[in-house]
Amino acid sequence: MSLKTFIRTYGLLFAWIVSLIATGGSLFLSEVMDYAPCKLCWIQRIFMYPLVYLLGRAAIRDDRGMIGYALPLVFIGGLFSVYHYAEQKIPGMADLLPCTVGVPCNSDYLDWFGIITIPLLALIAFILIAFFLIMAKPSSTEESTDGEPARSN
Repeated sequence: MSLKTFIRTYGLLFAWIVSLIATGGSLFLSEVMDYAPCKLCWIQRIFMYPLVYLLGRAAIRDDRGMIGYALPLVFIGGLFSVYHYAEQKIPGMADLLPCTVGVPCNSDYLDWFGIITIPLLALIAFILIAFFLIMAKPSSTEESTDGEPARSN
């Protein structure tokens, strides 16, 4: 079995595992390490947490139709992660749309090697999930529901 076939076969499972790790990691950081999430962290959680349920259900049932529902959550959550990371790493970005309540969005609870922050970890998770979902997406011939190959116009 080739690597591409392996990822295509188990892509939903891998995407679900990544969402579990990301969700567990965010809960660990906030509940165990007592890192209060900022506004942008909450928004990223809004897009990550439902993926645990959606992708878990899809992986158990091998429901590749769920990919179309999960990808918009992944892409939008990833965009918020990019913005949040830029706000932390680019001086002046925090002034564009500042967090006015609670924890400032440009503060770093963890900053490994001057590069790796919580929003970057979230972005990596969103990218991995997108990769696995796109690789697991059914081909046009598999999408046909009437048993005949799908026709292209």
